[in-house]
Amino acid sequence: MFIKKSVEEYIASVASGDPTPGGGSVSALAGSLGAALTNMVNNLTVGKKAYEELPDEVKEKISNNAKEIEGLMEDLKNIVDEDTKAFDKVMEAFKLPKGTEEEKAIRSQAIQEGYKVALEVPLRCAEKCLRVLELQDVFAKYGNVNAITDVGVGTLLAYVGLEGALFNVTINLGSIKDQEFKDKIAAKVDNILNEGKRLKEDLLKVVYGRLLG
Repeated sequence: MFIKKSVEEYIASVASGDPTPGGGSVSALAGSLGAALTNMVNNLTVGKKAYEELPDEVKEKISNNAKEIEGLMEDLKNIVDEDTKAFDKVMEAFKLPKGTEEEKAIRSQAIQEGYKVALEVPLRCAEKCLRVLELQDVFAKYGNVNAITDVGVGTLLAYVGLEGALFNVTINLGSIKDQEFKDKIAAKVDNILNEGKRLKEDLLKVVYGRLLG
């Protein structure tokens, strides 16, 4: 499991000639680190004097968002390894026999299904990174100002995880022949990407506003 390796070992694995861990795994790691930094900001905020002066509804939102972000962090950690296996079905399908027309048809169908499976993991990664971005607003606005740069880095990492994962969705989508399926996923990719960009820019405006004060 790559997630169990030391940071140094993981970087060495990425740098090696092996195809895994690749961009998808690294995107999930970036997203999990973005969630982790946001969780750190929560821990540096709750209980401080400025926190005690916040309205109860803001405190409740901080608490609820922190709990959800913690869960997303764990989900994205799991995807670090899950992504390395996402392409297995495609590789297995390419190894199927193709001596007869029937075998060719079965192989072709298996390859197509493999590509659909392969894009499910990065798509889920992107959706979870988007959710991290959605939950960061309260920390950008009300988190400990001394950790505002950590909010910013967390935002950037969550966005990197999102767009990086969508690269893998898009490249797999290019090999799929089912046009209805392609259109459906392509629309979802566009929505996630556009919303992610908007949230990133909005969050960074708040971060810079508090940073430059």
